[in-house]
Amino acid sequence: MPQTKASGVSSGAATASAPSSFRFALIALTTLFFMWGFITCLNDILVPHLRNVFSLNYTQSMLIQFCFFGAYFLVSLPAGAIVKRITYKWGIVAGLVVAAIGCGLFVPAASERSYPLFLGALFVLASGITLLQVAANPYVTVLGPPDTAASRLTLTQAFNALGTTVAPAFGAFLILGSAAAATATMTPEQIDAVKAAEAAAVKLPYMGLAAALLALAALFAALRLPAVDDLEDLSPIAETGSAWSHRHLVLGAVAIFLYVGAEVSIGSFLVNFLGEASIAGMPEAEAAHYVTYFWGGAMIGRFIGSAAMRYVPGGKALAFNAAVATVLLLATVFTSGSLAMWAVLAIGLFNSIMFPTIFSLALHGLGRHTSQGSGILCLAIVGGAILPLAQGALADHIGIQHAFLMPVLCYLFIVYYGLKGSRPA
Repeated sequence: MPQTKASGVSSGAATASAPSSFRFALIALTTLFFMWGFITCLNDILVPHLRNVFSLNYTQSMLIQFCFFGAYFLVSLPAGAIVKRITYKWGIVAGLVVAAIGCGLFVPAASERSYPLFLGALFVLASGITLLQVAANPYVTVLGPPDTAASRLTLTQAFNALGTTVAPAFGAFLILGSAAAATATMTPEQIDAVKAAEAAAVKLPYMGLAAALLALAALFAALRLPAVDDLEDLSPIAETGSAWSHRHLVLGAVAIFLYVGAEVSIGSFLVNFLGEASIAGMPEAEAAHYVTYFWGGAMIGRFIGSAAMRYVPGGKALAFNAAVATVLLLATVFTSGSLAMWAVLAIGLFNSIMFPTIFSLALHGLGRHTSQGSGILCLAIVGGAILPLAQGALADHIGIQHAFLMPVLCYLFIVYYGLKGSRPA
């Protein structure tokens, strides 16, 4: 296996084969970004589906996102240590295997029709995705010149958004479709049969995902990827004892916490929000198709952003997008009908560049602390567990529409981070 180091790219000492080797690695990595985007977005279909199966309120249904994104909090730092020990490539392979096991656990959860088992399966699945995130995100940032790291990560994240765009239609057809087909029930026996059928609807999709993840694990185990383990030469800002001493990283972790929390909160409530009589009054299966516009906007925005951010500073682009998302959320809360519906769906377009831009800005100049910094940032993805739960509680008390005021506060901090907080001290 060729030992092409990342330091060669930043110092100009790379071998002649390094650029093509890096391009091949980036192409391979796009498959990972697609898969975990697809899997993560399926949660937006699971939330209304399992809410019906187990007769949950909004707060209880948000435990799905709590368990999934809570794994980031518990697993991210150990994952950073694992990746540092076994290299980025084998961290990716391990993450794929663990995620496949999590998908496989959906089968006994559905057979037993147990909500706690579903939550446990989601936690295992998310643990594998966390390991993938910790390995793949910094790997992309170091596969090329540091000044184009944000553009590269935004481009690969565009394929993550492609996965999130395809997933709602997939879930609507295979998961929500079965629920919509059996709604007229009268006796307790009939109700029980319908609930069993709805729970079983998740088996086939997640068994297919488990097989695909195992196939990817075998593929990455066989690939000859460039080694980028020696990060000490990546022009660090200062040689300090820990990544925690970098202010822009810590503020970046706060921004990741708030961004992921806001994105997951909005996505989780879209199906139920579009079902409100004052918004669109759509049945769940139809509303799930409209979720594609939300995630499709993120995909389009990332392709545009990947090109634009070669010329526009990442911090300014981040602040602009967060400001527009804030305005759209206010329209979502204080209007109704088609205006509110399209305002909330348009937020996806402006969410597009936020995660990869925050991630790359926060890792800039960390040098040998890059893997630790990546673990800290992935730790902050726990926002996707906590903030949707908070929004669920708000929805139960003040209504689903006014609960969208909570993400407004998140985007205001991201505006600050883009303009000022992302600047290294």
